[in-house]
Amino acid sequence: MRVLQVLDPPDGTTRYVDQIVHDLPADITLEYFTWRRALAGGYDVLHVHWPERLTRPTARWKRPIVRAALCVLLLRLRLTRTAIVRTEHNVDPHETGDPVERLLLGWLDRWTTLAIQLNPTTRVDPSRRNVRIPLGHYRDRFARYDRPAAVPGRLLYVGLIRPYKGVDRLLECLAEVADPDLTLRVVGRPLSPYWSELVTAATAADARISARLEFVDDETLVAEVSEAALVVLPYRELHNSATLLVALSLDRPVLVPRTPSTLALAAEVGPDWVLLYDGELTPESLTAAFHQVGDSARPAPPDLADRDWSRIGAQHAAAYRSAIDATKNHPLPPARGPRSPR
Repeated sequence: MRVLQVLDPPDGTTRYVDQIVHDLPADITLEYFTWRRALAGGYDVLHVHWPERLTRPTARWKRPIVRAALCVLLLRLRLTRTAIVRTEHNVDPHETGDPVERLLLGWLDRWTTLAIQLNPTTRVDPSRRNVRIPLGHYRDRFARYDRPAAVPGRLLYVGLIRPYKGVDRLLECLAEVADPDLTLRVVGRPLSPYWSELVTAATAADARISARLEFVDDETLVAEVSEAALVVLPYRELHNSATLLVALSLDRPVLVPRTPSTLALAAEVGPDWVLLYDGELTPESLTAAFHQVGDSARPAPPDLADRDWSRIGAQHAAAYRSAIDATKNHPLPPARGPRSPR
């Protein structure tokens, strides 16, 4: 079985791609997306993750070419009855696309054979096959690295810095907290110069804030998370988060907005590990969570038993086989018009 992943290959750092590389059965061969492979290569399954990746090249002048290529790819997949598997990381794209993108991704969504939901709160389309495969933990991957003790008073934001992740609001909240012993560390790559300048200005204005504005390797990631007394992810939208699983894998409590998915995760791993706030992050919710972490004992680590990679590998293999069965042994669904992509 040959599966073409619409992802970049693993590069030695912890990224989502690792979740589906390890512990797959030996009869599955993975390849990673290039347009040449997609249009001319041989494969049984196209596994799509963030579909907007197929319509948003780095250089804007390439956009018409890439979108024309996507039209050809969709036609090829339908004519060759190649299975399309989609992992639904987000309910909607974090940055809204234009009408042409919505049209193309609507066709892709319409012709998806099987959808993978990462948590039990993702809405399910009954017109296609669906399966739930959760995000995996990182305990085994991080076991080789030293884990320093938490620094008293240390808050941490870690991950890509982009608009929906609320780093600006976190900086505003800390500025309104007078406690000199409360510090904030920001670690991650800014999406644009604006975010880099915003964080840099905050570090210059408040000695309690420090930053490392780059994508860090695993050893550094483990050290940064381990030194945090509390990881804060003030996302304006939160449906799934690999960063949240990174923190829990390192036995660090996390403050996140209350959403259906974070409520489900808190019930799974234990409420002492996933702390929730309502609405937008406030200085009061930030300090309350910090004091809760300091005052509560957590005798048992987060319960991540359902997130072992061996189980996830077997579940992906079964999903691929189910998608192939659906395309090879059952009639094609009618070529109806596109629907709005999720």
